[in-house]
Amino acid sequence: MDQRIIDLYDEFVHVHFNRRLFLERAAKLVGSMGAAAALLPLLQSNYARAAILPEGDPRITTERVTFKGGSGEVKAYLARTKADGKHGGVVVIHQNRGLNPHIEDVARRIAAEGYVALAVDFLSSLGGTPPDEDKAMKMFQEFDKDKAAADAVAAAAWLRARPDVNGKTAAIGFCWGGDIVNQLAVADPLLNAGAVYYGRPPDAALVPRIKATMLLNHADPKLDTRIGALVPAYEAALKAAHIKYSLYYYEGANHGFNDDTGGARYDAPAAKLAWERTMALFKETLA
Repeated sequence: MDQRIIDLYDEFVHVHFNRRLFLERAAKLVGSMGAAAALLPLLQSNYARAAILPEGDPRITTERVTFKGGSGEVKAYLARTKADGKHGGVVVIHQNRGLNPHIEDVARRIAAEGYVALAVDFLSSLGGTPPDEDKAMKMFQEFDKDKAAADAVAAAAWLRARPDVNGKTAAIGFCWGGDIVNQLAVADPLLNAGAVYYGRPPDAALVPRIKATMLLNHADPKLDTRIGALVPAYEAALKAAHIKYSLYYYEGANHGFNDDTGGARYDAPAAKLAWERTMALFKETLA
């Protein structure tokens, strides 16, 4: 797909949330509103694909739970390994679509690796994630990010207190969720690891507070210029504070490359490699 169309879609889902504006701008590139409308399904999430690991997988068990967070009662999706003993806990943080089938699938995949995964619905204080993706994105315009960080801290604490968790926790987040992983790492000195997928860095002045080992998975900065421009300063702050971290750019991969339901932006090789690196981080820090 024409990179200019992908860039327009990135602006749509992160800046103006205006479907008609996206179509009008895309139409100027492809010749008509009809052609532009035909491209949109190739970029939007298709949750019919969100079953890399189905709910009935015999290695795991899943349930809907709630916990007390900074914004009040918070809904979440819990996926946990059936293996005996205590295991590391992982907070799973969605992009600016809310808790959707793709993120629930990510939680199941993590559980199958031997962990207890809690996928949090950060839109709980606004009634929960709606089924309409466009509506969910617009809800983030009225969302309090400080409360989101407080909910993330509460989620990690809730996991650590579980009898099937060994007291160690990590977090993984995508786009907006990557931003929240960075905020959580700043706010929670007990967090053991943070896996950030193309998320906005925290305030550089707050970086020295981070105690977790950080893994930063970023799209090609030539393609994801919005976030790519911010990463070098974050890396410099991590180095200056002597924080253990790894930074990877995935050449040729767009923002959102890990989302296998996301159509044209999904990059299977990049997603596979980033996932392998994430699982290696969890194995190192949560045992």
